[in-house]
Parts: sequence; C-alpha cells; structure tokens
Amino acid sequence: MQQKDRIFVNEPRPHALFSFGTLLDERVQKTLFGQPVPQTPAALAGHATRPVRITDPEVIATSGLDVHLTLERRIGAEVQGAVLHLTDADLAAADDYEVDDYVRRLARLASGASAWTYLDARPLRSASRIVIVGDSIAYGRCDPRGGWAARLAAGHIARNETDNRLFNLAVPGATLAEVAAQTPALLPARLPDTLVVAAGINDVAAAGNGPARLTESLDALAATALAHGARLVVVGPLWLDDDRAPDYEGLSFTRERAAVLRESLRSWCAAHRIDHLDLWEPLRGRPDLLADGLHPTPEGHDVLHRHLMDAAG
Repeated sequence: MQQKDRIFVNEPRPHALFSFGTLLDERVQKTLFGQPVPQTPAALAGHATRPVRITDPEVIATSGLDVHLTLERRIGAEVQGAVLHLTDADLAAADDYEVDDYVRRLARLASGASAWTYLDARPLRSASRIVIVGDSIAYGRCDPRGGWAARLAAGHIARNETDNRLFNLAVPGATLAEVAAQTPALLPARLPDTLVVAAGINDVAAAGNGPARLTESLDALAATALAHGARLVVVGPLWLDDDRAPDYEGLSFTRERAAVLRESLRSWCAAHRIDHLDLWEPLRGRPDLLADGLHPTPEGHDVLHRHLMDAAG
C-alpha cells in the first residue's frame, strides 16, 4: 500500500473518481498516490451516507479511522465531495485501499457527468427503489406466489414501507434485446435507483442470438441505467434440466446454451464492473425444483430468493 516513492511528471490522469470520504484526505493521498492529486468539487445526487465499521489494520493505519462512510440511496438527498483525477496506477492503489465492503462502480454525478465511485459491495442492501426487467422466470411463472421477485419485494418493502419500492416489469418470453428496447420508457415514472436485469435462456435459445447481440443489449441497458442514475445488477441464468425443458416454437433450451450465456454474462459484467448475481449454483442438479425443467417451482423460487439475499441484500 505504501507508494511514497512514485513520481508523477506530466502523467496522464484519465480516470475520474468521485470521493466523499477518506480519499479526500491529503495524508491518505500522499500515502496512496505519493502526492496530493488534482480534484474538482462535485456532488452525487440521490444518495446519502451511513457509517461502516473498518477492521483492516492497514486501512485504519492509513486513514486514522476505524469508521468510514458508505453510500445508500435516498431520493432528494445529495452527497458533497470531489472528483479525483487519477492515473492508472492511482486508481489501482485506490482499489487496493478500499476494503471488501466496497466495489468500484460507475455513477452519474449531479452535473450529469459520470465518474467512478465506491458503492456497497452488496448491491440490494443500499437500494431503495428497484425495477426488475426480464422474462418469465423473473415474472414468476409456475409459482402462484410470484416467484423470487415477489419474495424480494415483500422483504424489501417491509424494511422501509415509506420509502422502499420494487416494480417487477418482467415479461414472459422477452429477450434481452426486447428488454433493452422497452426499458428506457419504463423508468422515468418509477424513479429507480437500482435496475435488476434478469437474463434468461431466451437470449440464446433461438438460432442467431449470439454473443454480439447479447453484448449490444447489455451495453444499451448499462447506458439506460446510468442515464437514470440507477445501479445495474445483472441476474442469471438458471441451471436447467435438458430432459424436461420445453420446446416453445422451435426455441432450443439446453444446458449447454445456458452455460454459454452464463459465461458471456460473467465476462461482460467483469469487464464493465457491473454487478452479476449468478443463479446457476442454487438449482444445479436439482430437477425437483424445476416445474418443467426450466421454470422453478415455488420451492425453487424460495431457494433462489435466499441465495439472492445472501449475495446481494
């Protein structure tokens, strides 16, 4: 972590990082970056802060504090801070400094510009208004209780009935290309701070739906989320039972295709620093939790909900 000997002479600073906490401290900057870095006052709308206990001794030694701040969503609130202008090495040092409670994600500033910032590593824990888009599994087909999304909604709203909302806008049969085209019109009235995209097997079940089209859809959804100040969370796909998976109008639902989709989603999310909640493992090898080889039973949705809360809430 100690980088006092680094020298920055006319070094390009291509990275904008919004900070509202200890990274604004000159002593911390000298320890991490070797010198104070250029910064510009900025604000992050739709957020408030809350304390988080730090246990990493190196981080405590650098900041002098064992309680830092993290962001949570709140309509009408605004967090004041500054955009730090960082080199590649600076950004890597900042990533090393932040503890596992944080992840670096792209956010939209009050000015309309975008910048990196460090958010809660569990993406649903700090959410207030959540929109879910996706296909029949997110919609809750084969479960009269509304699937994992309805269970998530019940718990989320119960935590704060006044401010928390969840809108499940999933459409059975939808592909990500269709979701990407429809979502921009759905968000303004709902004021989401978190956009959950449930990626199902529809996206690779039809011939010609390959990685290029998937990437195009995900890029569009990421741009839509950022434009609305929402954090994008990609969920899925599920393990499926080839022997019983239905055949809808020539669509081929196979585990091999689902596995390709899973790897494509993981790779894209990792490359773009987007949250990915993998739903493959909870149902792996459990055909008894699938009503038709593809859609979870009510018990299957219970398992998925618990997994999502452990990973994200």
